[in-house]
Formats: sequence, structure tokens, C-alpha cells
Amino acid sequence: MKGIAAFTIACFLIALSPSTRSEEKGRIPPVPAFGDGEYRLGPGDVIEVFVWKEPDLSTTAVVRPDGKISLPLLNEFEAQNRTVAQLQKEVSNNLRKYLSEPVVTVILKEVNAPRISVLGNVRKPDVYKIRNKVSVLDAIALAGGFNEYAKRNKVIVIRTTATGAQRYKLNVKKLLEDPGAGIFFLNENDTVYVE
Repeated sequence: MKGIAAFTIACFLIALSPSTRSEEKGRIPPVPAFGDGEYRLGPGDVIEVFVWKEPDLSTTAVVRPDGKISLPLLNEFEAQNRTVAQLQKEVSNNLRKYLSEPVVTVILKEVNAPRISVLGNVRKPDVYKIRNKVSVLDAIALAGGFNEYAKRNKVIVIRTTATGAQRYKLNVKKLLEDPGAGIFFLNENDTVYVE
């Protein structure tokens, strides 16, 4: 009984910790970002599918814009939004129709899918490939930094989710001045717009 009471008190104290209170003061809420989890395949990524002792079934494939790849014997196969491990397992399971014990290895050879857009009052507005975790400050730096008309206190990140587009309004000037403000990391396909 004492263990349950101690656990309840610990949970209550964590809920009242300074990080929770700082979010209530208008600081940036933690948002999952690109690079936080296992990489998921997307259009333009290049993969190699190797089937042991079956050179005719081994191939290099590019994930097409529709999210599919073409594989010998299996024809079109959905690859988008799958991890390499998931795709390897699915290819292996589908090859069991034709081979008794297929040993399949899928290797990600080239990452080309994750992109972000940086628009508005930056020096080089464009679509940029990202290969690792990128903050909103990194994205602005990729675009050459702010131009002379930029409003550093009015930066909007537009993120498409399953429930629709979400907008995050950021004051980058405050982010730079306040070390406790937190870092806003981007997801693939996010759009950063500088007013």
C-alpha cells in the first residue's frame, strides 16, 4: 500500500515540475520530429532488395511517387511509410508463395524523400531535402537566413497531419533570446513561412 502511495505522490510531483509549468507560460510544446523515430521510406528513396541464393529476385529499386516499388516476381509492392525492417518482413512473407524459406535483406542505399519548404521573407525560398533532425532555425539557415523584410517574431510552421493542417506560430526572436524557450523541430513535408 505504501508503494502505491509513493508512486502517486511521485506522479503528482512530476506533473507539477517546472517543464510542465513552462509550457503553460506559452513556451513551445514538445512535438515529435523527423529523426526521432525509425526512418520510414518515401518517394525517391533507393533500396536494395537481396534474396539469398536467388540472384534473379535481387534488385535495386526506387520508391516511386505513388509510394510503390517494382520487384521481380512480386510486381508492384507498397513501400511508402514502411521501415526497412517492415518492408523486409513483408517481402519475405510474400515470397513464401514461391520459395520455401526465403532469406531477404533490404538495405536503404539512398535517402531522398524527406523534404521541407521554407518560404516567405528568406534569402533563398525553396524546397530542401533533410537527412536528419532539423529545427526551424536550421531550416531558416538552409534558406540563407532572413531577408531585410522578415518579421522574426512571425514565423509559421504548417504541418499536415491525419486530422488536417496544423499551424504553429513561432517568435524566433524570442527563441534566440530565451535559452529556456525550447527548440522547435520539423517533420518531413513541413512548411516554414516567414512573414
